[in-house]
Amino acid sequence: MIRVLIADDQVLLRGSFRVLVDSEPDLSVVGEAGTGARAVELALATRPDVVLMDVRMPEMDGIEATRRIGDVARVLIVTMFDLDAYVYSALRAGASGFLLKDTPPADLLAAIRLVARGEALLAPTVTRRLIEEFARPAVRGLEGITDREREVLTLIARGLSNTEITERLHLSMATVKTHIGRLLTKLDARDRAQLVIAAYESGLVVRSGA
Repeated sequence: MIRVLIADDQVLLRGSFRVLVDSEPDLSVVGEAGTGARAVELALATRPDVVLMDVRMPEMDGIEATRRIGDVARVLIVTMFDLDAYVYSALRAGASGFLLKDTPPADLLAAIRLVARGEALLAPTVTRRLIEEFARPAVRGLEGITDREREVLTLIARGLSNTEITERLHLSMATVKTHIGRLLTKLDARDRAQLVIAAYESGLVVRSGA
């Protein structure tokens, strides 16, 4: 059972998310929060698998709440804005990805399951566009990364899945997962979202896609 915490200052939206999530046999809502501070409090108390986090909330915004939640739960940002600098800040704070509030219900449920598995929601073009817009190149290094790991990191940053990476580089799935595991360790990254940020901030991937 995937346990979900909903954090949004709109009561009606929280209720809609609850009904949607609780309608699935493998998902369960463990709490609702109307402020960032309450989201942190409930996350620490209930230890959910995934937090659906709004960016703009009273008392404490979703960015600071995400930072304070830390490794307690994976955070999926749900926002109205497709190009919001605050969302990029939330990814840097530890969020595993983000969706727009007009995302179809089935896609939202799929995103929750994806994030709960430890993956990052980075495939949509809007996510790549946001990261390209706000990432600052050449502010961190990639010391200790092998040439093959660099190739894998580049493809991750371009939004390719593990299966697509295996096909592109002619590697086994086990080998790709090993490279990703080593990248996470070497770059002190929590998940694929932070690997993408590292790729842009190092200058490995730039806005032109080079």
